[in-house]
Amino acid sequence: MKYVCRICGYIYDEEKMGVKFSELPDDWECPICGAPKSQFEEIKPQGGTDTKVNADKARKPQTASDDYRLSVGQLAALCSNLARGCEKQYKDEQSQLFTQLAEYFTAVAPAVNDASVENLATMLRSDAQNYAHVRSVADENSDRGAARVCVWGEKVTRMLSSLVERYLKEGEKMLADTQIWVCSVCGFTYIGDNPPELCPVCKVPSWKFDKIEGRAKK
Repeated sequence: MKYVCRICGYIYDEEKMGVKFSELPDDWECPICGAPKSQFEEIKPQGGTDTKVNADKARKPQTASDDYRLSVGQLAALCSNLARGCEKQYKDEQSQLFTQLAEYFTAVAPAVNDASVENLATMLRSDAQNYAHVRSVADENSDRGAARVCVWGEKVTRMLSSLVERYLKEGEKMLADTQIWVCSVCGFTYIGDNPPELCPVCKVPSWKFDKIEGRAKK
């Protein structure tokens, strides 16, 4: 049997590796992106029924009401993502303008009163599950750009969710004697001494990764 990483696409082939996937230790990680076992799914034979995929397709996409408004924090995140998308397309002027908007909205965003790691973990799990709805809207409208954003966004969100869940279990020891790297294009987060040679999600080189400095210590 074969299993694929939902973050970077690495395939674990039981026949080639000589070890069943289920027999791998619980702390085993994807050799490419570092994702945990929980982010792998079995590759179904052609013609087989993938109940998870079918269930996702059966769901109706959620649509926002006409009076829906983005919060200041959501606008900051949206503009930041648009800036990165423009950078990826070598549209420097547009990228700088979106960056300025993101910085403005970030500066005026109100403080979050319930910014706990537990609440963050809950929101990331919800976001990862809801990408199926957003992707279905993009596909229905043949919006390739939005579909690509959904692909990248879901992978990055799943990785962040895995890291936060791991932090809840291990605490600060998870970050001891290592570094945190974030891809400046897609937001993929990597824990290790050095960034990956290529981003597992958007494939940009290692120099596009930013090292997170000045972590607060307890």
